[in-house]
Amino acid sequence: MAKASNSKKNTSKKKTPSKQNSSSDFEPEESKIGATSPENETGLQKLFADSIKDIYWAENHLVKSLPKLINASSGTKLQGALSDHLEVTEIHVSRLEQVFEMLGKKPQAKKCDAMEGLSKEAEGIIETTDNGTEARDQGIIMAAQKTEHYEIATYGGLAQLAKTLGYTDIACILENTLAEEKEADQLLTTIAENSGTNNGVDTASKNL
Repeated sequence: MAKASNSKKNTSKKKTPSKQNSSSDFEPEESKIGATSPENETGLQKLFADSIKDIYWAENHLVKSLPKLINASSGTKLQGALSDHLEVTEIHVSRLEQVFEMLGKKPQAKKCDAMEGLSKEAEGIIETTDNGTEARDQGIIMAAQKTEHYEIATYGGLAQLAKTLGYTDIACILENTLAEEKEADQLLTTIAENSGTNNGVDTASKNL
């Protein structure tokens, strides 16, 4: 989300999915995974595939919901961080599409009830707080961090499961995203800690 994430983001852009997909390093995984038909998948393989579909839906949903948080926030640092993370989230979507290709599957989304619930909670915070107040921005930070924590748990679990299944290259991709989600969460903590001072948030609500 931050400038620090931007550098990571730029690094991610250099390692584009198309370049990675063309690498012969991925061929062993593609043949091993892609050759498995749904009816012959093991329990772990099915769990992994279903979880990828779930987080794919979640990331696409975030691409649509993050602009609402950006427009509702007033702190300049918070707006900038959310805007940066929107761009990073689009890269995460592309990475997941790359994972689908490596699995020999077409990108498919499976509704993520958890992410839908987190988004509705964020909307509720916006509806119950006043624009331009510290309460609004702190609420948005809390909502955004809940989302980050869900993603951290998901990508962490998926990366480990990929290693268990022998999907080494896929695990690396997921770990890249995991690292960026952790950075985003830390940045939100930093912004929250400095809220009302140098974050550009209206502190008038403190006197209410």
